[in-house]
Amino acid sequence: MSCWDTVQAYAFRSLGYGERLLPRGEITLCEQVTLIGSGLIWNVYFGLVALLTGFVFAVTLAVGKNATRAWARKPAEWFIFVFRGSPLFIQFFLAYYALVNLPEEIGRYDISAFTDPFARAWLGAAIVLFLNTSAYAGEIFYGALRSVPKGDLEAADAYGLSGWKRFRRVVFPTTMRLAWPAYTNEAIFLFHATTLVFLSGFPAFRQQGDALYYAQYFADRTFNPFVPYPIVAVYFIIVTLSVIAGFSLINRRLNRHLPGESRARLKFRPTLIR
Repeated sequence: MSCWDTVQAYAFRSLGYGERLLPRGEITLCEQVTLIGSGLIWNVYFGLVALLTGFVFAVTLAVGKNATRAWARKPAEWFIFVFRGSPLFIQFFLAYYALVNLPEEIGRYDISAFTDPFARAWLGAAIVLFLNTSAYAGEIFYGALRSVPKGDLEAADAYGLSGWKRFRRVVFPTTMRLAWPAYTNEAIFLFHATTLVFLSGFPAFRQQGDALYYAQYFADRTFNPFVPYPIVAVYFIIVTLSVIAGFSLINRRLNRHLPGESRARLKFRPTLIR
């Protein structure tokens, strides 16, 4: 089988299309690159779903934590504290086993039809990542919200802006401009954190796993981890560069009103310990 035939057979295997059986016998470099790249589709899916949905929830958490009323502030504070204070890996395990054991604990009522989708990676793992990144991004946005210059607020008051109009036109754009460099690093970490889905309890459906799933398969088959795992690393470097490029465009848009020398530049600061 040529390399092009391998790409056609395995490029979308992680989505259920193409060859169903994994490669046997002598494993080629093309097969490893193709299948690990196919599994990366799931990592990108987890990252995008959590990032897009988590952004909206994170803004809500930041506004809630900044509220003066306790009924809005306390739930946001505790949510952020719990999900930032506990390891993401533990959150994956707790979520999975809670969803698997919940139908057995209730016993009297059969709710497995409702809980089964949540016990699969495509939904359950995405929800855990969504909750985790919402907490971290919520704290980032809260810090930026508290740092909005008082002069901007006074200018909004002078123009007669108040309530929702002041938030939409002054507070929210300034908050995003201040928070965007830190939020970019959170987005990068989120895509890296998708590799934990394989190590958690969420199973791969019909051997349609993510990039790390195929990397471990090849490492076990060839007894050589120094080929598949560097391939995963290269793929995630490409994803990281793509995230930085996309977020840089948004950052440029947010700071378009500033002189060129005054615009904040994005700097990648990897999180070594979280």
